[in-house]
Amino acid sequence: MAKKSKLQAANLEGNADEVEAAFYEALQDGDIERLMACWADEDEIVCVHPGGPRVVGPVAIRATFEAMFANGSIRAWPQRAFKSVAVASAVHNVLERVEVLGPEGPAQAWVIATNVYHKTAQGWRMVAHHASPGTPSEIQEISGAPQVLH
Repeated sequence: MAKKSKLQAANLEGNADEVEAAFYEALQDGDIERLMACWADEDEIVCVHPGGPRVVGPVAIRATFEAMFANGSIRAWPQRAFKSVAVASAVHNVLERVEVLGPEGPAQAWVIATNVYHKTAQGWRMVAHHASPGTPSEIQEISGAPQVLH
């Protein structure tokens, strides 16, 4: 029996954390096939890139990542994840540290992203990736107990 790759194991037998790791590895490698293997094969999947429109469905999502990969891989690393996991869904809110090429050479910026995973017949898969622009320097989070309960 052939040994499964890390990506195959994450997509078929792993959990949402493993699929997320495979997603960011594929971004960093500029590998569209591995990246799309992390997504659910459903018409309702959705992606929002920083400052961009809502992109719906696997064909449209693939096209946006292919266009980005035409300029090279995306050097992004998820950090400071807040995770909410249920039986068949998981929501990860992460700060993405992104390496960008600026006029003075490589620099880093921050993106705030929410990744949503569902447990499908094929295993855990991404169903939504919503990324918003952060700041050029590390983001200071605002947190604390709410003053008023709703």
